[in-house]
Amino acid sequence: MLASIQNIFSIPELRRRILFTLGMLAVYRVGCHVPLPGVDGSVLAQFFEGTQGTLLGLVSAFTGGALERMTVFALGIMPYISASIIMQLLTVVFEPVERLSKEGEQGRKTMTKWTRYGTVGLSIVQGAGIAVGLQTMRGPAGEPVVAIQGIGFIVLTVITLTAGTAFIMWLGEQITERGIGNGISIIIFAGIVANMPSALINSIRLLKTGAMTLTVLLLILSVMIAVIWAIIFMERGQRRVPIHYAKRVVGARNAGGQSSHLPLKINMSGVIPPIFASSIIMFPSTVANFVDVPWVQTFASMMTPAHWLYNVFYVAFIVFFCYFYTAVTFNPVDVADNIKRQGGYVPGVRPGKATSDYLDTVLGRLTFAGAIYISAVCVLPTLLIGQFNVPFFFGGTSLLIVVGVGLDTASQIEAHLISRSYEGFMKGVSIKSRRG
Repeated sequence: MLASIQNIFSIPELRRRILFTLGMLAVYRVGCHVPLPGVDGSVLAQFFEGTQGTLLGLVSAFTGGALERMTVFALGIMPYISASIIMQLLTVVFEPVERLSKEGEQGRKTMTKWTRYGTVGLSIVQGAGIAVGLQTMRGPAGEPVVAIQGIGFIVLTVITLTAGTAFIMWLGEQITERGIGNGISIIIFAGIVANMPSALINSIRLLKTGAMTLTVLLLILSVMIAVIWAIIFMERGQRRVPIHYAKRVVGARNAGGQSSHLPLKINMSGVIPPIFASSIIMFPSTVANFVDVPWVQTFASMMTPAHWLYNVFYVAFIVFFCYFYTAVTFNPVDVADNIKRQGGYVPGVRPGKATSDYLDTVLGRLTFAGAIYISAVCVLPTLLIGQFNVPFFFGGTSLLIVVGVGLDTASQIEAHLISRSYEGFMKGVSIKSRRG
């Protein structure tokens, strides 16, 4: 493996791409420490001390602490992800967008442009909400987070946060085009991994003070390693539906007659279900930070990782969004029609509607297995956080993102190595992307 790492830097193009990616990530991390004008960072830090396990804590973890420090990158890349998901949903429910998605390269460019506009629009709305919320925040002693309030602060905050998100979106596109891996995923990956050093320091501090025993720490590390192994195993798992193509005469020769397969992944929806589920389930705890109403506080106290009601709702939302997002991104009717037009068929299944019904049945069973797998991965670390007071938010959603992005990036690097007649990372082992 060390020889493979040396081979990476012996290929000029690959070395240039990796160094470019690292440079863009360095720019991103610098921006995560540039404070927003007019915000008292010390008072804001006291406010965020109790946000672990809330929506604010989740978003702050994805932004590498940029939201907690309220920097110019406080919104992170989440508006872009939201805009992309909205565009995918519109391709199902809005016919003009569906036609546009089938127009090839030109349609893809148009949808990318619309996604960028949607990102700016969402950033303006979220930036305005953050600006108004900052003016209402108070520290433990009643000191305001924003000293000079008014419309000027709101306008400045909206412009700054929107520009920050647009710049991150540009960084992600540059990494995708000129670097290695998917730029947006790499940026999220960097934000999550950036919290690991502080989490390690906090764990060592708790170990020294006796708040956490060595046995508990080793147990947590063992569970994390087992979960990572399970994620790698399941993300690479797929059901291969055999496809046979009938022979046909082309000129003076026979063509066709080949056999292929349609790969159906166990986890077709990726990390979207746990992200959506976390956002919804953590909303009451987030509202409780701003609203002092007894019943809201009571309900928010039950929506914590240690409470059974939280985990029940969490699993239910994950299962729902697994089926929902899989139905949005994979249409068995279109796939069956494409197979039929190409002269293919599934052995033992009639072409057309019977094939689409068969694919829908297979996909439904895979989605159920994938939903159970995602629920187990997400709930187990959450239970550890609530049971053993783990001093950092590194739950199942973060693990799914980190491991998945790592697999995709490693597969791209290995593809570069193999295309130039080098061995991959490990001799005799092929690293597959989650996309198959």
